[in-house]
Amino acid sequence: MAGIYLHIPFCRQACTYCNFHFSTSLKYKDDVLHAMHKELELQRNFLAGLPVETIYFGGGTPSLLSADELNRLFEHIFQLFPVNELKECTLEANPDDLTNAYLKSLRSTPVNRFSIGVQSFKDSDLRYMNRAHNAGQADYAIKAAQDAGFTNITIDLIYGTPGLTDADWKHNLKQVRELQLPHFSSYALTVEENTALHHKIKTKKTAPVDNEQSAAQFEILMEQAEAMGFEHYEISNFAKPFQYAVHNTNYWKGLPYLGIGPSAHSFDGENTRSWNIANNATYAKALLQDGKRAYEEEKLTQEEHLNEYIMTSLRTMWGCDLAKIAGEWGHDQAKDIEKSSAEYQERNWVVVKDDKLILTPAGKLFADRIAGDLFV
Repeated sequence: MAGIYLHIPFCRQACTYCNFHFSTSLKYKDDVLHAMHKELELQRNFLAGLPVETIYFGGGTPSLLSADELNRLFEHIFQLFPVNELKECTLEANPDDLTNAYLKSLRSTPVNRFSIGVQSFKDSDLRYMNRAHNAGQADYAIKAAQDAGFTNITIDLIYGTPGLTDADWKHNLKQVRELQLPHFSSYALTVEENTALHHKIKTKKTAPVDNEQSAAQFEILMEQAEAMGFEHYEISNFAKPFQYAVHNTNYWKGLPYLGIGPSAHSFDGENTRSWNIANNATYAKALLQDGKRAYEEEKLTQEEHLNEYIMTSLRTMWGCDLAKIAGEWGHDQAKDIEKSSAEYQERNWVVVKDDKLILTPAGKLFADRIAGDLFV
């Protein structure tokens, strides 16, 4: 199985915290879309004939595309790749884009899942993040999508924003239950360099992020999600039983995926990773004028591949499979990794179950630290 990711690098306005590649100018939109069609043709053999199980439109703001623009990309994918086993077609969307007319038009596309960038149901948080929508639009968009027949919906929520009280955070989580959502993702507000938020904090125009607040709200998140019947199947992702995001789960399982569009990453499932240039004009020119991709590539060593597996698998509820490590990287590696986890087992941050290392709720607060200590 394999997946295809399409990066739509355009937004109406810039969120203060975002460090993904995007542009608030639509100047190169048509050129980029044409170039994406060209890249699909050039990369038609990348997945080596594997069935495409998922298609994911990320960004940026993919909901800026019309149903016709989406359908042209879908049709081209269906011409070039085997899609008989296609399960999930996700469109990332901003709440303010999900009007009744747009939702109706999307019924003519293969889109069967929305990832809606809500971030908060509190207007002051949304203003702090410079989001284009308000809390009322977020609530309306979700209900309108459900009324239009889309039931597979996930939303993003951010915690740890200055001014977000624990009571406010619990209110945000309560909306997940009241809106009867099958899935949601939740992230701590992080300050990335070269973002507007980083500049505002550095120049003391806004309060810095409080790590203790973020940790406390992560614990509230885990407690509330469990009480609502959600499985914490990945550090930042929660789903009702068996309603996991197929596309992202396949990332964490190390399955191959093809990335199309500026800054998009691809992985062959073995040892080669590549990424397109994060510049809309250069990306389009290379494909449309020169007939080639502008990208970089790296070959993972065995150690790097193993470390990546440790990092991604440990973040999931399925855990880091020592038997898999023994089979693919050697019994000695598996024994060394289990030995390195002993300290965290003693602290009850990690448990061993069915020959798998699994983080406990307490351990999830230190996931990156634990994974780093297990690296070979």
